[in-house]
Amino acid sequence: MARLRPPRPVARLRRVRVPRPPLRRRRPGRHGRPRQGLTGTGGISVETNERIELAYPAEFKDVHEAVRVRLRATSWWKLLRWAAWGASVLALLLTILTLLPPSPEPGETVLLVALCIVAVGCAESLPWVTAQSLFRLIRAQGDATAVVDDDGGRWTSRDTETTIRWAMLPRYVETPRLFVLLTAKQSGTGFAYLPKSGLADPADADRLRAVLDRNSSRV
Repeated sequence: MARLRPPRPVARLRRVRVPRPPLRRRRPGRHGRPRQGLTGTGGISVETNERIELAYPAEFKDVHEAVRVRLRATSWWKLLRWAAWGASVLALLLTILTLLPPSPEPGETVLLVALCIVAVGCAESLPWVTAQSLFRLIRAQGDATAVVDDDGGRWTSRDTETTIRWAMLPRYVETPRLFVLLTAKQSGTGFAYLPKSGLADPADADRLRAVLDRNSSRV
């Protein structure tokens, strides 16, 4: 009789784990800042670009405060104020000397006092005069809207539409009323402002602040 051979053992199938392709970060943008989101090898991109919209009328208080912030951030404005006040103190000392005996000169005293008032008045009124001229121009354009995201800011009014990238506004200052965006120190005295009153929700101020912190430096 033929012998029955035992059945051969069936080879077990092993589960082989295929490693998932790692996510790679996107290359930096045009200005050296990393773009938002992650990109996989399959070309799928997840963007986290946040947009904050503002709508606001022209108000002199906002323009005046923005101008004052801009001037405080410049060196020449500080030197001008120090020069005006320093000259006034010097003129005051000379005024006291002209009133001392034996030969007081009231005429020169009046002239020196007038020069002190003019010097200090011109220095301190410069922000108001500048803001007044800008406000007339802005008010003529009516209400304005602004859209801020990680690419920059876009301001739109009746006859104008302006787009500014973050490379032109590398600094910002926050006040109780505004976010004032400033140009670089070597780029003159340009600025833009975003009133907090133009936000649809007060909580949007935190979102706007986060966008500014990612793309600009707080002063």
